Amino acid sequence: MVNVVTLDGQSLTLEDLVHVARDHYQVALDDHAVEAVERSRKIVDDIVVAKTPTYGINTGFGSLQSISISQDDCQQLQENLIRTHSCGYGDPFPEDVGRTVILIRVNSLLKGSSGIRLSTIQLMVDMLNHNVVPHIPEKGSLGASGDLAPLSHMVLPMLGLGRAYYEGKLLPGKEAMERAGLHVISLESKEGLALINGTTVLTAVGALATYDAIQLAKLSDVAGALSVEAHNGLHAVFNEQLHTIRPHIGQLATAQNMRHLIAGSHYTTEPEEGHVQDAYTLRCIPQIHGASKDSISYVKEKVEIEINSGTDNPIITPEGDVISGGNFHGEPMAQPFDFLGIAIAEIANVSERRVERLVNHQLSGLPSFLVKHPGVNSGFMITQYAAAALVSENKILAHPASVDSIPSCENQEDFVSMGTIAARTAAQILDNSWRVVATEIMAACQALDLKDQTSELGAGTQIAYNHVREHMSFIENDKDIEIYDELNKATDLLKGGSLLAKVEAKVDLTLQ
Repeated sequence: MVNVVTLDGQSLTLEDLVHVARDHYQVALDDHAVEAVERSRKIVDDIVVAKTPTYGINTGFGSLQSISISQDDCQQLQENLIRTHSCGYGDPFPEDVGRTVILIRVNSLLKGSSGIRLSTIQLMVDMLNHNVVPHIPEKGSLGASGDLAPLSHMVLPMLGLGRAYYEGKLLPGKEAMERAGLHVISLESKEGLALINGTTVLTAVGALATYDAIQLAKLSDVAGALSVEAHNGLHAVFNEQLHTIRPHIGQLATAQNMRHLIAGSHYTTEPEEGHVQDAYTLRCIPQIHGASKDSISYVKEKVEIEINSGTDNPIITPEGDVISGGNFHGEPMAQPFDFLGIAIAEIANVSERRVERLVNHQLSGLPSFLVKHPGVNSGFMITQYAAAALVSENKILAHPASVDSIPSCENQEDFVSMGTIAARTAAQILDNSWRVVATEIMAACQALDLKDQTSELGAGTQIAYNHVREHMSFIENDKDIEIYDELNKATDLLKGGSLLAKVEAKVDLTLQ
């Protein structure tokens, strides 16, 4: 059976977005949305015939708005816009981002406020369904008058220009379209602007990072729970009564997750003489992880508004009015994506500190660097160094991009969001953080083996430990391994989703 996501411009969810981006669900168009598109296109056609001066239809763009464009030149105007705005630089966005860019743009255009032809939207849908992915360089957007540069790269293959991937191979745009059986087009009035004026790229990057951050936040609880058991930590700190008197939603959710993960464990303890409190990184897991969960939840809410928003300019009303506004401005998402980067960075920060507690003999009581015979063996010594390097890099990346602005377009666009940079750095922080949390899980499992505490773990942690050990063994001697390979295996278990899926099949984990 073919899985299909039907787009209507207003009900796309983050989960469906990921299904299209990564699972290659097919895309269809809602009939009512199609009617709205056709109505708005007729309005644009009428303006062109009447020669009514209207921004973006028969005028220049930006600070060139005062220059009138003849009807004969309207088509060339739109193509020129794409050719000259495709100023991107750097590595291309990966396939899932490219697919998400097309998806969000289609959904936005289906609101019927852009004046674009239905046939142009359908070509974008066909590109998704045939997996033609434009080559979009990741750098070059101010996130202000939309993601002008990267979205222009999205459009190029539609015109038989630029480059695109087909069946995983990078080809000239026209060839990629031809191999997929798709016909390139010429843009009509308003269409070039409708395609590139919007927050689509920054939202695509940030949306995928948000989805993955939700998974990482849950996995950080798994890592924290394994560390608690490795330290024979106190379980009372996760008692519901403690958290209901400070009822932040993320804190409550994390405490609940921890209770579910360690339920039935023989390796968490009650206070006793000499052990009445644990270190903050264990004791304050609900407060620390919970704060990040609250931020991620806020960002998810903003993402789901934005992926169902009209971000074009000018917009066409059902009554035929053409309103030039600023829905393309990225500020409403730039700040949330800065928050997202900070939230993910904190997950990695606290995880790295728990790695240090595990590998440090003075803090854990275990052999130095989690190896039976330290000295000839270095064990997990440098895993903490590498994690520390990643969290230090995250701290630099977490500097907010949204507080910066450089005016553009002869100072017509005099305050910009830098939202695409915010989204990209959040994604970079996320990539680093997968590795840090994977390192903690790997180290905690090693510690549990050293303590011979592997058969009566909690309801969730036992599942996690068993799954890790199905893919990687206890490290007895350095000569038996190349540790980067073991770290890669652990990271793949997290990023691939198998570890979280195994745990969630047994215990309920939540973000809120």
